[in-house]
Amino acid sequence: MTSDFELSMDELRIVARYVTEAAQDVLPVFEAAHPGDARPRAAVAAAREFVGGAPRTRLQRLTSTDAHRAAREAATEPARLAAQAAGDAASAAYLHPIAKAHQVGHILRAAANAARIAEIEAGEAPEAAAGVLEAARERAAPALIDVLCRYPPAPGGRSRPARLMAALDASLRRAP
Repeated sequence: MTSDFELSMDELRIVARYVTEAAQDVLPVFEAAHPGDARPRAAVAAAREFVGGAPRTRLQRLTSTDAHRAAREAATEPARLAAQAAGDAASAAYLHPIAKAHQVGHILRAAANAARIAEIEAGEAPEAAAGVLEAARERAAPALIDVLCRYPPAPGGRSRPARLMAALDASLRRAP
């Protein structure tokens, strides 16, 4: 793999912190639907270890894979989105420094999933998603926005989470 730019460990930790914060907020959604399945929680814990200064290891990779597997097996859309966010938190330690738009998903998809979960829980109310996206925008440190802007804009998509992610991406790129 050839990198298009550099990403320092500090920058990876900033991204991982941002993703982990979004995933932590929705972890209870998965656990309510699947109380015996600890895979997403393990992924968030692995992400927190990396954010806290531990080296990135196989732990982040393995727990990310397990959480994404839990997402595929989830009984509901909110549970799937929550498990996917947890998997993204663990995998953020391995964000690729390649200027491809799909990499933006590794930075913003967890927040977009949290917005979609809020929207579903509010009876498909778009204002619930907007509130979560605004909070995600406010949480974004300038260093995170700097990393984000090294990538092309998030691709629009047909799914609601993809559209929410594109909206968050656009608002962050406009941030002062």
